[in-house]
Formats: sequence, structure tokens, C-alpha cells
Amino acid sequence: MRMSTWIRQHLAALRALLVLTVLTGIVYPLAVFGVAQIPGLHDKADGSLVRVDGKVVGSSLIGQSFTDADGNALVQYFQSRPSAAGDGYDPLSTSASNLGPEDIVDSMGTGEDGQPELEASLLTTVCARGKAIADREGVDGARPFCTKDGVGAVLSVLGPRAADGEVDHPTKVVSVNEFCSVTAQPFLATYKNTPVVCNDGADFSTGRIIPIYGAAPADPAVPADAVTASGSGLDPHISPEYAAIQVPRIAQARGISADQVREMVAAHTKGRTLGFLGEPRVNVLQLNMDLDSRYPFKS
Repeated sequence: MRMSTWIRQHLAALRALLVLTVLTGIVYPLAVFGVAQIPGLHDKADGSLVRVDGKVVGSSLIGQSFTDADGNALVQYFQSRPSAAGDGYDPLSTSASNLGPEDIVDSMGTGEDGQPELEASLLTTVCARGKAIADREGVDGARPFCTKDGVGAVLSVLGPRAADGEVDHPTKVVSVNEFCSVTAQPFLATYKNTPVVCNDGADFSTGRIIPIYGAAPADPAVPADAVTASGSGLDPHISPEYAAIQVPRIAQARGISADQVREMVAAHTKGRTLGFLGEPRVNVLQLNMDLDSRYPFKS
């Protein structure tokens, strides 16, 4: 290839690079920014920020926590659903936990300080959240497959298996999520006439893993959205059912009647999109802001 041809090809490539850089790196971003400033689009383009007296207090599209510095729920506010995005509602780390319904067995790992540290399964995480919320709101915290202490009710049944995989005559039964260092008495005394023992760290992997439904109702008082994170981790809404169990606490904290709080919840409840998409929902930030405006909290 002649030198002049080589130079012309590289100059053409350089011109194409410069033109595309200007178009896609400067002109296009400026055009998008300009369109975003059109009245009616500006607020949405800026993240649908919500302001009070000129100060940004949140976003109508991104959830946030209403807790103190120690992570404890502020009694005067409705609480959001859990979040798996970073440390909670981090738009730069939007994600789910990626744990599924078969994640039911806890394990004991080692923390940064070298001490044993519980690595909770999704089941135990849900059970623990349900118990904490029930204790906070004064409702029944019983959930299927959960112990009364808020851990996953799961057994490992060891012994010879029948043709269908069942263990009819267990030689040992371990409550796998109740560690002996924490729980001395398992949630079940016996299973198939065999005593249930706590998890002492011995190998139980050869046993048949069996979750125990228990005596909990099919529809727990603490709804599912209160104990599970959304797929994005940024959901700003809760269900009307989760809002309902928080009403007595809010009313007591603000010194108003439960009916007054229910009226505000109803005013901030939106139905299904287009009448059939999704579920009814309550925007937590907007509801809490309205409460502060109409019924200020007096500590």
C-alpha cells in the first residue's frame, strides 16, 4: 500500500471519529438536556424531586427510609418496604437480593472481626422482618414456615429413605436454622416420634430438608411487601394493607384519631394503573409529608 493511500485512510478515519464525537458526545447530550428543560418535563428529568420550602426532601419515584441514625423506625412516620439497593434505596446500586424461594437454610460464617456471623437465608430474613414489624405495630407476626422467634422453620431429617424419598423412621432430626449457641429449645419437640435437636454445626447435608408450615394463617397480618424488597430496591410505594397496620402507631404518635390517619391513607392511595395493571399502592413520602403538614409531630 502506498504511503499516500495509508495517510488518506487514516485521515478519513480521524475525521469520522471527530464528527461522531461531536454528534454523539456533545450535540446529542445537549439536545436531550434541552428537551428535558421543556415545561412539564423538567421535574421528571431532574428525578421527580420533592421539595419543602425549597429544600429537597426526596423523590416521588424513589423510596427512602424513615429511620433514625441507628436504623430504628421513626414512630411518627409510615415505614417503607425493605430495600436491597446498596445500603437501602441507593439509585446507584439498584438491585434485588437475587435470592429465591429455595433459599431456606442459614449458615454460620465468619465476620470481619473473626467471630462467627450468621448468614441468613431469604426465609429467615423474611421471618425476622415479619417478627420485627409485628412487634413494632402490635399485630400477630405468625407467618408460614417461620418460628415464633423469627427464623426459618426448617428441619433436616436423617435416616434411611423410602422409595419416594421420605424418611419414615428418622435417626436424627435437626432444626437447621436454630443454632445451639442461640437457641436451646427447637421450635418442634419431636418429628415422627424423633426428638428435634438444635444445629450444633455437625453435617446434616445428607438429611431430607423439610420446611414446616406451622399454624400460621394463609394471609399473615404483616403483608408480603412489608418483608420483601422490590425488584429494583427503589419502590416508593407500600400496599394499603401495610399502611393499615401502621395506622394505630401513627395516630398515637401524632395525638390524632385512627380515623383521621385512615382518611389520609385513603387520599394517598392510587388504584391499579389503567384499572387492571399492578396493585393499589400508597406513596410513603407524599403521605408522610402530608401528615407533617396537617398534623405536626410533637416529641
